Amino acid sequence: MKKLSEAERTSFFKDFPQWSSVEGRDAAKATFTFKDFNEAFGFMTRVALKADQTDHHPEWFNVYNRVEITLTTHDADGLSQRDVDLAAFINSVLT
Repeated sequence: MKKLSEAERTSFFKDFPQWSSVEGRDAAKATFTFKDFNEAFGFMTRVALKADQTDHHPEWFNVYNRVEITLTTHDADGLSQRDVDLAAFINSVLT
């Protein structure tokens, strides 16, 4: 697995504006707020199933209706196509 090139990285943040870079890491983070815990947990469950299916697991944190996600590919030591694909899936779940 290889890291995204600078052009691909720039494109990622343009295509997924809700994601921002993580200071000091080649990673992307986003925070999502839902109506309540049930809705947040349902979202996490859908993302978890996809992550397990693709063997690419995000770093995340949940408190009540808020879910914070950090994407990075540890095997590549930074953002990779796997992160792009998971961000696209997350967007599809949110719409």
